Amino acid sequence: MSRLQATFQKLSGRGEKALIAYLMAGDPSLDETETYVLRLAETGADVIELGVPFSDPIADGPVIQQAAERALRSGTSLKKILAMARSLRTKTQVPLVLMAYYNSIFRYGEAAFCRDAVAAGVDGLIVPDMPTDEAGTIHPLAEAAGLDVIFLLAPTSTGKRQASVARLSRGFIYYVSLTGITGAKLTDKADVEKNVREIRRYTKTPVAVGFGIKTPEDACEVARIADGVIVGSALVKIIAEGGSSASDRLVSFTRSLKSATLDS
Repeated sequence: MSRLQATFQKLSGRGEKALIAYLMAGDPSLDETETYVLRLAETGADVIELGVPFSDPIADGPVIQQAAERALRSGTSLKKILAMARSLRTKTQVPLVLMAYYNSIFRYGEAAFCRDAVAAGVDGLIVPDMPTDEAGTIHPLAEAAGLDVIFLLAPTSTGKRQASVARLSRGFIYYVSLTGITGAKLTDKADVEKNVREIRRYTKTPVAVGFGIKTPEDACEVARIADGVIVGSALVKIIAEGGSSASDRLVSFTRSLKSATLDS
């Protein structure tokens, strides 16, 4: 059983939903990212998702795009992110998931990436621009290495696509709550509930919902529907605002999000 699977199983046994916190690795520096990960893991985040900065992040809104630009300017690379993950693994057992666009992995080398990611203590991989029918090379390599590949579904996904993702996704399924980019506003929670229910017809793999979750109130409502709540832009925005209190504000906001999921 992978670390991700064990975490969802443990939370389910306690009647809890997972809070998945997204940070852009290297924004504003990898040292600060490592500190943020440790603090969030201690104060409510059940899973940490680390964005790998990329020059053309098609799925991301302006908040995360700007974070990626800052991370690239600070010299962040996939190799350095894996080194940070290795350091983190000596200090915490929180599951770590990388969100990386396919070109970053292709340039690194698919087999080498899967091997090195697992050796560094990474548990899962999300590739937002790689649907299941284009995952023929990396998916078996990841499976063999013990890296959970997490696929995405959207409101427009067909039943065929839902079944394909349900069959291949490991750790959890990432349901994108709206047809748009990260940071957009989540408005139709009834539609989210309907689609999550449809996905569950195909699998017992946990379903986590992301995109548009900005407040503890949003987190509470989504936690009533899904097995996990993914929050990204709202956390990245706190980092972008900077200041000496950024870390404390991240911790306070994360606590409020986790508390909201417990109230669901």
